[in-house]
Amino acid sequence: MHPLRTGGDDAPLAGGATGRPRPAVSRGEQENGRVDDNRDARGALAPSRRGRLSADAGPAPAAPRADRLTIAIPAKGRLREPSVTLLEDAGLGPEQPGERALAFPCRNAPVDVLLVRAADVPEYVQDGVVDCGVTGADLVRERGADVEELLRLGFGACTLEAAVPEESPARTLRDLEGLRAATVYPHLARSTLSEHGVDVELVEVTGSVEVAPRLRLADAIVDLVSSGNTLRTNGLRSLGVLFESEATLIARPNGGDDRAHRLAGVLRSVVEARTTRYLMLNAPQSALEEICAIVPGSRAPSILPLSEPGMVAVHALVPAADVWRLLPQLEAAGGSSILLLPVERMLS
Repeated sequence: MHPLRTGGDDAPLAGGATGRPRPAVSRGEQENGRVDDNRDARGALAPSRRGRLSADAGPAPAAPRADRLTIAIPAKGRLREPSVTLLEDAGLGPEQPGERALAFPCRNAPVDVLLVRAADVPEYVQDGVVDCGVTGADLVRERGADVEELLRLGFGACTLEAAVPEESPARTLRDLEGLRAATVYPHLARSTLSEHGVDVELVEVTGSVEVAPRLRLADAIVDLVSSGNTLRTNGLRSLGVLFESEATLIARPNGGDDRAHRLAGVLRSVVEARTTRYLMLNAPQSALEEICAIVPGSRAPSILPLSEPGMVAVHALVPAADVWRLLPQLEAAGGSSILLLPVERMLS
């Protein structure tokens, strides 16, 4: 279990409360260049803490204000900016006072945002330090935290894949049976390989897992893949996908507090709108049946009569990913004055 860290023990919490103050930096520490987890030389390096929050781990953070929802998002990495942007697009109005701030309020909603390590979010939610959080689905499963996934957020997509050197005789996941595989995610790798009926000896590493086969530490690797470029650069090829991950909103299960679920509904309206376009076109009445057959979706499009006899306007919500295919088909069917507009919010 990785040590729980929030980027500094004096990180402000909701409602202006603070956690444990950092001790002053000694002259020796200043001279030796010791810094805390945020590369901040003003604070001393805190001792490592492992496992859940406990009574002997020092004073617990002050309780957040009951009238405000606290949400934890990653302080660094590729999930931070999309998380803040999602809150902005949802109208919450997060007010970041600066890049180094680890907590800030939202001006349009009773919500406080805390910036923490992505790997710590699941346990912070589980232990009630925050009401909800954003992190990768892979980290939720790796940490084994007792939390509920409320909403997949549509960014930070990646896959957990097993890969072997190009010269390896292995061709399928089944071929890994009895081999050694290096991974940074032992719990996730073990559970997903077990789901595929494959038993391997896992070698836990902390970084640069791609080099493990070259060093003869392992026959294969199990790692997160975004584009596959890193695998190819290191002479590896994928044997298959074990788990699909992306950013997800989590909360404590059966917590009796529906504020996190209400927030999930607001965020869902943005997430769904991002993958949808509003289609408008004019068409002859005689082509209406063919055009309606082309437009995807379970709901019938809106049909509006036009001032020109025999002409109608067709309005529909369509998946953004289908636009490239729809436009030439609609034009060929008789559609004209075709417009596509972005959708800001969508409540289905």
